[in-house]
Amino acid sequence: MDIIKERYELSHGRIQEIAKAQDVASDYRDYFRSVAEFILLVADTCDNRGKITGLEELRAENKALYADILGERYAVSYANPTYACERFGLDMGRLLSFLYAEIRAMIPYAFEQAFEDLVIRMELFVEIYNAFAYAQSEAAVPNTEDIRDTLYWYVNDYTETASARRVRNLVDTDCDFAVRIVMDSDLNDLRYLYQYGEYISQDVEQMAQYLNALPDERIQLMADTYTEGYRIGFVKAHVDLGKKQTVDIHYMLGFERVVRAAIANFERMGLKPTIYRCENTIFSKSVVRKKGYFGADANKQFLYDHKDDIALFLDKKLVNRTLEVLRLAYEEVKEKAAVYAGPAVIEVFGESPFAPVSKDEVCSLNAEQQKLSAELKGASQNIVSQYINEEERSFTIIAFPVPSIGERFVEIFDETIRLNTLDYKTYERIQATMIDTLNKAAYVEIKGMNGNKTSLRVMLYPISDPGKEAIFENCVADVNIPVGEVFTTPVLEGTNGKLHVSRVFLNELEYHNLEIDFKDGMIAGYTCTNFDSEEKNKAYIKANVLYHYDSLPMGEFAIGTNTTAYMTAKKYDIANLFPILIAEKTGPHFAVGDTCYSRSEEVRVYNEDGKEVVAKDNTVSILRKTDPSKAYFACHTDITIPYDELGSIIAYSKEGTAFPIIESGRFVLAGTEELNEPLNGQ
Repeated sequence: MDIIKERYELSHGRIQEIAKAQDVASDYRDYFRSVAEFILLVADTCDNRGKITGLEELRAENKALYADILGERYAVSYANPTYACERFGLDMGRLLSFLYAEIRAMIPYAFEQAFEDLVIRMELFVEIYNAFAYAQSEAAVPNTEDIRDTLYWYVNDYTETASARRVRNLVDTDCDFAVRIVMDSDLNDLRYLYQYGEYISQDVEQMAQYLNALPDERIQLMADTYTEGYRIGFVKAHVDLGKKQTVDIHYMLGFERVVRAAIANFERMGLKPTIYRCENTIFSKSVVRKKGYFGADANKQFLYDHKDDIALFLDKKLVNRTLEVLRLAYEEVKEKAAVYAGPAVIEVFGESPFAPVSKDEVCSLNAEQQKLSAELKGASQNIVSQYINEEERSFTIIAFPVPSIGERFVEIFDETIRLNTLDYKTYERIQATMIDTLNKAAYVEIKGMNGNKTSLRVMLYPISDPGKEAIFENCVADVNIPVGEVFTTPVLEGTNGKLHVSRVFLNELEYHNLEIDFKDGMIAGYTCTNFDSEEKNKAYIKANVLYHYDSLPMGEFAIGTNTTAYMTAKKYDIANLFPILIAEKTGPHFAVGDTCYSRSEEVRVYNEDGKEVVAKDNTVSILRKTDPSKAYFACHTDITIPYDELGSIIAYSKEGTAFPIIESGRFVLAGTEELNEPLNGQ
């Protein structure tokens, strides 16, 4: 630690000099001055931890740290690739914008007193500055490739450090920075929110204030629903929770009172929490699907602009290096990884919808890098699964609205709690009726209406003993809260047609007129109307739905049954704000990517009637037995057709007998009519 502090002091002193006087080409002086001043601001924040105590002072400090990417300021920020490229040209602009974005990641490290993470970025900045300062003449600038090489080796060299920290934070309860904030703070004193180093918006403060005002029994109900779903997940999977010791908790800041109650519940189950931060550095990006704890997004466009910065460096050597250090990181903590039970996630919804601006200046993966990225994603998951057995872990996800959802926030929050605690026995009974009918079917046809162009035939797994086997799983309120779906793994061969949704939000990104064509269960084509350019529309989908794979299988077909949630969305006009966790229960949905049973196919699953769910594999996932590298994709994205765009769902037996399930957005199968009661008020 003494060496790190010495490096910190040396870098700090050099950056103070850079902020005052610069020996670089005039076009670059403002860049190095402004970035140096930002680093010094972060360093002062680090050095003054605990000295700023007033709430207004803490708010001012937080705003100052994030000011450069807030609102209109972002247009003239070097963190904006468009602005940086205007100033320095495309190649150098991208590199220097990346450098500043990576330096901006220092903010939470200052609060965590993570000096090594501060130092490596400070030293990188000094090294890049020196390359400009030592150019041969006043107007000269370094070769772009030399700057890229310096940045490349930073990424290569510190991948090991970043990977070790990330894995340790996942499974080691001694990494308790956030746990201590949750458990030791006076949660009625909003100053605790400013201990994280995350951006604290008015929404975050209001969320904390609202929860603080709720009675204890209300908070306990929320926590109990959340943690009981987690416990039931282990029961249904026939996995012994008693062999596990840790649970990692994901949440948005402001929910600490619920998290504290949940931690107490988990401790009664024998589990201690790990809570890690949602990072956005070159070593770990959580832009479209957040993992860990997180504050408000100071600027979603900034995050989106830098989500593919790895394109500056990604090559086969870096892929191999990343996989090597990931394996080493897990090997170091393999005993702790073996007793990790899985994530417990609190999602939020209600923030302003985000439709990103497409920019030519941002980095994007070329064709070869897209293949490497997909390879890295899959191979990384293969390594993780060797240390964290998917068949011996579970998870749970629950969602709540945030105040920015609008003036009726309190009503919507109360309604969400009601949705999360609906009587699962009612849904279990109705869904069992639906499954009994679907067990007779060879395939299902899904048609859209009211402008929806969906026309799909989904092939179903053939069962040999309907008395003992089931094609669909009866999903009630356990790992996926709230209740309301039956789901299966489709047979890929013969699954053909078009999936169309007029408007949908997937992983926080908006899509207009999303169309996906399937041939033998694999994605064969796709488009949307977000951008004027068809090329940009396809690139948007490939990056954020296909995750750079050339194709993905249909990994899930499900029928959502939670018409109460659907009508809640209609009543408050919040359908576009629902997270997929709730949205998937409000109509049929189709997941592209892995199946719902990914990496736990051998775990026997039974519905409440005792029938075993046997449709867990498809012809891609079954490759796990012969070539695991081709079996999994480490992604699973649900796409839902709302009832008002749903013309029909009709199951057909192999003899051609039709079993209508839904017609014109209404349940017509005998025994399911009760689901129409919430819809009758439309």
